Amino acid sequence: MSEHTEQVALFSWAKMSEGRHPQLKNIFSIPNGGKRKNGWWEKSEGLKSGVPDIFLSVAKNGKHGLYIELKYGKNKPSKNQLEWLSALSDEGYEAKVCYGFDEAKKAICDYMGIE
Repeated sequence: MSEHTEQVALFSWAKMSEGRHPQLKNIFSIPNGGKRKNGWWEKSEGLKSGVPDIFLSVAKNGKHGLYIELKYGKNKPSKNQLEWLSALSDEGYEAKVCYGFDEAKKAICDYMGIE
């Protein structure tokens, strides 16, 4: 397993769950790192280091949406990622670090009130 396969599993689960929970259609990944080049082209289009991996664009419980920084195994969030999560939280978003599919799914279910 890897962070990639965990994220693929998460989006597969969300897609399969859209019938019962239509708001899950509003979840998307933010391609802001990984194996891309991260050169001038991407930066000129707004690429920013540290932005969380996943966003659920659904307002719930007084929050504007849910950001998830997905990690796997022994990977830890960088200082820049933690700063983004803190800033987003300060702006009224739920912002979390989740380790793997199970934790990310639980964070989404808790946020959405899905049992």
